Amino acid sequence: MRNILILGGTTEASALARLLAERGEQTTLSYAGRVDNPRPQPVPVRVGGFGGAEGLAAYVRHQGITHLVDATHPFAAMMSGNAVMAARQTGIPLIALTRPEWRAEEGDQWTHVPDIAAAIAALDGSARRIMLALGRMHADAFAAQPQHFYLLRFVDAPVIPPALPNHHLLVDRGPFDADGDMRLMQDHGIDLILCKNAGGTGAQAKLIAARRLGLPVLMIDRPALPDRLEAHDPRTVLHWLDHMTDRGV
Repeated sequence: MRNILILGGTTEASALARLLAERGEQTTLSYAGRVDNPRPQPVPVRVGGFGGAEGLAAYVRHQGITHLVDATHPFAAMMSGNAVMAARQTGIPLIALTRPEWRAEEGDQWTHVPDIAAAIAALDGSARRIMLALGRMHADAFAAQPQHFYLLRFVDAPVIPPALPNHHLLVDRGPFDADGDMRLMQDHGIDLILCKNAGGTGAQAKLIAARRLGLPVLMIDRPALPDRLEAHDPRTVLHWLDHMTDRGV
């Protein structure tokens, strides 16, 4: 019998968990714990880290995991690297369920930067009104550029208010739509959107809104990840699972 571990926290991870539950597969969904109130899931859930690649490998062995699915955020480079190493150490098959990255279209005004530090450096200069679409993890780092107004949108209300001296915080959970994001940007006089290239459709509304309004986007490119088998559709993962089983894996 298969025993599947999903490293989750994304919409894709939840979709795969539902499909596996419908098939009666033994499945555990693991969260890193960065969202205070994650959506209910139809499979058992664990929350927290593993203690690096060695800790993940130990968990896989102890729990009898037979298949590993990395459905973490495209910017969770450390966790994805640990997943590759743990799969190699334990000899179990691994697939990554990830989103295709966004690509600029006609009318887009994107400037690319490699990481958070470069994004902060790129904001040096006169005051702007910025939609900082990065979630709560990195928001405080932008206090290094205190001259700007920052519009923040978090899934959960923070226990400690953001350290940014001039900001407005919305607590809301997507998916969002382009019309709503256009109104949001216009209401707050936004003149720059800053985001990560998370990919997929769930968070794309802000980019469509920026294109319609003619606003520039400062885009943080994805980190380099180790070579691994990748899929963009949860049903492709089901096919992979059945194929691996047919091969006797």
